[in-house]
Amino acid sequence: MIVAGFGFRGAVSVQGLADALGGAGSGQTVSALATAADKAETPVFMAFARQMGLPVIGIDAATLSAQEVRTQSVASTAARQTGSLAEAAALAAAGPGARLIVTRVVSEDRMATCALAEGEGA
Repeated sequence: MIVAGFGFRGAVSVQGLADALGGAGSGQTVSALATAADKAETPVFMAFARQMGLPVIGIDAATLSAQEVRTQSVASTAARQTGSLAEAAALAAAGPGARLIVTRVVSEDRMATCALAEGEGA
């Protein structure tokens, strides 16, 4: 299974999320969307998930901070104790032994990030 992990700012739009996924996706078939548990049920993320027809997986803070990510954002580290929320969410949701197949990609409007991980699922 391939999971698209997301990090995003409060003012993100569905288009910003779609742009981030488009930048990371490059033809991959995604099975689920993942982000931090407190962001998973925001109206814009739920609207995006409905538009994509994909389930949403919310990941708790402790699980996110335990993931080994490849990229480092000062803002993400300060806010989430992980260098990349998108990478951490994708890895956690893809399950034990998951591997990143696309590191964090930033949307054109700089409001969202997306990374892809492949694994057996959590």
